[in-house]
Parts: sequence; structure tokens; C-alpha cells
Amino acid sequence: MTETQSIAWDDSVLPFQLDRSDIRGRIGRFDATLARVLEQHAYPSAVEAAVAEAVVLTALVGQTMNLRWKLSLQVRGDGPIRLIATDYFAPIAEGAPARLRAYAGFDAERLEGGGPWFPRLGRGVFGLLIDQGSGTQPYQGITPLTGDSLGDCAATYFAQSEQLPTRFALSIGRSRQPGGAEGWRAGGIMLQHMPKASPHVALGEASGEDGLLEAGDLLAADEGDNWRRANLLLDTVEEIELLGPRVTPPELLFRLFHEEQVRVFDPQALRFGCTCSVDKVRQTLSIYSARDIARMTTPEGVVTADCQFCGAHYRFDPATLGFEAQDARPEQDDR
Repeated sequence: MTETQSIAWDDSVLPFQLDRSDIRGRIGRFDATLARVLEQHAYPSAVEAAVAEAVVLTALVGQTMNLRWKLSLQVRGDGPIRLIATDYFAPIAEGAPARLRAYAGFDAERLEGGGPWFPRLGRGVFGLLIDQGSGTQPYQGITPLTGDSLGDCAATYFAQSEQLPTRFALSIGRSRQPGGAEGWRAGGIMLQHMPKASPHVALGEASGEDGLLEAGDLLAADEGDNWRRANLLLDTVEEIELLGPRVTPPELLFRLFHEEQVRVFDPQALRFGCTCSVDKVRQTLSIYSARDIARMTTPEGVVTADCQFCGAHYRFDPATLGFEAQDARPEQDDR
């Protein structure tokens, strides 16, 4: 297998199913898309690692949803890494890639020293929001930050909010292709027990941290055996196998789960993409009064706005903004 063939699997998510275990899954790898997300900002290494893990997690979760528009992940903590926000946009047409964007908020003065980045979130919450677009009511679920990684947080979320046994194996790292610059790569595998009628979980049966549900609390005996077997197999995966690019995702799935009758489906490509625009920023500012707009106006006589995801810079004539706008003919906006 050539390097080119291996890298062809980058920036995609491959759905699969373990027929023997009644488990579905996703495997994904990210390189150029992750680089595009991170190059919009100048984050410290720990924050880059946090964003990288959030990107691969969001891509795996987003591909499992029957989305018409957007899945958003938000992590908020009281530590030096205060916020991680990602958006996954569903493909706009058959064969089109899904799109990802992300950003983070942090306190640089408190972000000193080495070690794992996850503890630097402190105490906080993990949330997912599903927005199916115009005419629908967004759905949001929130659980506490738990475990030692965002994968642990997501597994707790699915057990608690969706009552779906779920497991993630995520890996991030820096690598260098021959002749290229060093950059981040990320990869991961998601396992999820096939959805069934919601099980009845009696009070007191939750065995997780702070009384939260875990996967084992949701499964009958035979289902639990299948789930434990699949998880033991996933435990054997090595970080370098998740990151690649020497082993393709189909090859890795066969290595891990060939006894579980693994079946793969069509891969989904992913790319960096931001949906900000002049019209959307103008609409966001439409809730403000003329007095509010005046407070936002710079000494140069313009209102500016920056997209936190892609860094686009917008400039507006204040007379065209807010619900008390005096001029319906906007000047040309600079980006």
C-alpha cells in the first residue's frame, strides 16, 4: 500500500456495523481539515490538542445523526481552558462533504506547565445541540464533565441523555510527512449499541460517577456480554493505528473486529467550513437599538465584528444596523 493510498482515507468518517454484536460504529481520521481548523487561530499547544480531540469527536457523533443542518458541541469549564465549541454541518447534497469548524476560549496566564490538557478544563459541563434548521425546535442535552477525556464525557452524555451505550477511542498527535511541515493528526473510533426501546432504569441503579448512568446500566445480560466483548477488542487498538496513515480504516476494523462480522458502508468526506456571512452578522446585530449600536461604533465611525470560528473580519456603517436602522442601503462590507 502506498503513502498516497493511505492518506486518501484522511478527513473522512467510515460507518460500520458489528453484525454479531448488534453494535454500530464510526472510524475517522483527520489531517488537512484539522489543519484548516487550527490555522484560523494561534492557540497554545494544549489548546490545539483540546480542539483537535473535540473535532474528531464531533465528526464521529455528527455522522451518526440523521441531520438536516447542524450538530454543535460545547464544553465549558472553570479551568484555564474555559470553552471548546465545534459545529458539524450536514452535507448540503448527495456526495458533498460534511463541514466542520471549531474554536476555543482560554486564559493564557493560567495555562502554564505541561501535562494532559483535559484536567485544565476544571469542573464544568458537556453539551450537544441538534438544530434541524428553520421551522424546527433545537434539542439540547447537557451533562457534567466526567472521566479523563472528551470521549468519556460523550459516553456519559449518551448513557444519561439518550440511554445509548457508547464508547470512544480517540487519539491525537503531531506528525510530519516526508518533505512537509509538522502538524496535528487525529483519529478515533466510536462504538454504540444499536438503538432499541428505551430501557427502564430504576432509581439507584446508576453506577457511574456522581450517580450518572453508564453503558452497563442499560443492557440486558446477553447484550452486556456482546458489549463487553466489543470493548475488550477496542482496548487492543494502538494510538498509531488510530492516527495512521499506514493502516487504512477498513484494515484496522478487520484487525480489531473480524470475529464480530464487521461490515462497512460508504465513507463520508469532511472539510473545514464556516457559515458566517455579511447577512448573518447583520441579522445578529438587528436586535440592538440605535443607542447600543452607537456604543459599538469605533472612533473611525464603523462597527466591526469578527467570526470566532474562521477569523473573518466585518465592517459596517452603523446607520445600517439594528432595529432602528436609518439607512437600508448598506455600504460594502470589508472582510
